[in-house]
Amino acid sequence: MKRSFILVLAMVAGLAGLAIGLAASRSDSPRAIKVLRSATHATSSVSTASGVSSASSASLAAGKAKTTEGADEPRVVRFAAHPQPMPAFLVNDLDGSPVSTAAWKGKVVFVNFWATWCPPCRAEIPILIDLQNRYKDRLQIVGVSVDDGDPADVKQFVKEAGINYPIVMADRAIVMEYGGLPALPTLFVVNPDGNVVQKHEGLFSNELYEAEVRLLLGLSVDATIETFEDTGQIFLKNAVLATELPNVDFTALNLEQKKVALRRMNSETCDCGCTLTLAQCRINDTSCPISKKLAAKVVKEVASNAAAPDPARPAAASPAAGATPVSPQPN
Repeated sequence: MKRSFILVLAMVAGLAGLAIGLAASRSDSPRAIKVLRSATHATSSVSTASGVSSASSASLAAGKAKTTEGADEPRVVRFAAHPQPMPAFLVNDLDGSPVSTAAWKGKVVFVNFWATWCPPCRAEIPILIDLQNRYKDRLQIVGVSVDDGDPADVKQFVKEAGINYPIVMADRAIVMEYGGLPALPTLFVVNPDGNVVQKHEGLFSNELYEAEVRLLLGLSVDATIETFEDTGQIFLKNAVLATELPNVDFTALNLEQKKVALRRMNSETCDCGCTLTLAQCRINDTSCPISKKLAAKVVKEVASNAAAPDPARPAAASPAAGATPVSPQPN
């Protein structure tokens, strides 16, 4: 009995070690991406100028069709008030056929970044297959695989899963055009005019996706639209428009000081290795301790009048040839 118990413990420990090793090897990949298992993980705390909190968290209202008691919830779908054009690309799919964003004008488009090794991505595939089947020529779904392996393996997976929409392999240019990928799956919702109205990080419900499709196509649906200003929730470059940042306390600053702090956070790069600005990193990864610490330092410096020169202010011109530079006077 004692020997059997020890054997069971050894087997459990071995399996745990294998799981940890696989996780470590995945996180060491140059494409290490957070995997979001449910819509609740996609929530962001960014406030927008319009007073509506982040697009991802706001869209949960439409994503949850029922409460835990089974009662219907009022459904609200949120779209960007001033959507920006979908980044264009022209690539070949897994069969070698050209896939061009220019061909999708007039359709609702879902650009879905995913991977074969991502469990919530796999769970999302039947939802997307069903939507593509039912909305046919009015909806175009395209999957962008971020798998590092042989495209032939992805093609085999696509065949076995019965995926009925084109799949292309991601490259650095496509990923960067869409602002990088903090998590998988990530799905961009594009209206028939070719503008990106929403981004979902994580696995959301079929009810939400279908409500978005129907609203964008002008079809009847039991849902209403609210709009928000994109201050980084869809495209990180719009972080420059944000008036608040996740877990950054600006209460010690007056309005002008806050503007200076925000400009610095939109010009200084985070040291965590993400290559993003401090503002972008705070929006992109609210759990990053480095950008949080650096942002707090900026606030403290601005509050104590020890801030670096305002990056929005032009640098002083160099003295003309033969002129004597004037030393700055002490304050």
